[in-house]
Amino acid sequence: ECYVQNTAREYAKIYAAEAEPLEGFGEVPEIIPIFLVHRPANNIPYATVEEELVGEFVKYSVKDGREVNFLRRDSEAGQKCCTFQHWVYEKTNGSLLVTDLQGVGMKLTDVGIATLTKGYKGFKGNCSVSFIEQFRVLHQCNKYCEMLGLKSLQSTHQKQRKPTSTKSKTLPNSTTVKKTVP
Repeated sequence: ECYVQNTAREYAKIYAAEAEPLEGFGEVPEIIPIFLVHRPANNIPYATVEEELVGEFVKYSVKDGREVNFLRRDSEAGQKCCTFQHWVYEKTNGSLLVTDLQGVGMKLTDVGIATLTKGYKGFKGNCSVSFIEQFRVLHQCNKYCEMLGLKSLQSTHQKQRKPTSTKSKTLPNSTTVKKTVP
């Protein structure tokens, strides 16, 4: 738990360094640190400790991407969390995704990380690899994605799909293009 959250925190720090200087971007999400405490005299010798977050606790993203969350899409914090996910996805070439973003305002806790099956640079996440594909398909870019110059995931997803036969496609300028699949 500590390893996952603190790893995500390091990505959030790099994201903040890129996003904060941009005119109009404003405050960025912060993943709070979590610490492992050894208590040898206790029945449960290990515990985690983190800052107490006071206020309305909101889930800005979910682990599996199936739940529609209007606070994610309609709030500034939610949009910036989605942009953070997109930024991490792009920086790791689609190999890692910080997910399950939740907290109070811009302070986040209890996050998850999904990685490809082989992991990413020696790190294996605690969420299913399917979360990466679901994010790629479901993510809708917002103004913060545009401010950071992130590439649309929808066009990436469409480009990676291979046609199974020869097709004619009419483009908006009425030109016909034939694609041949080897």
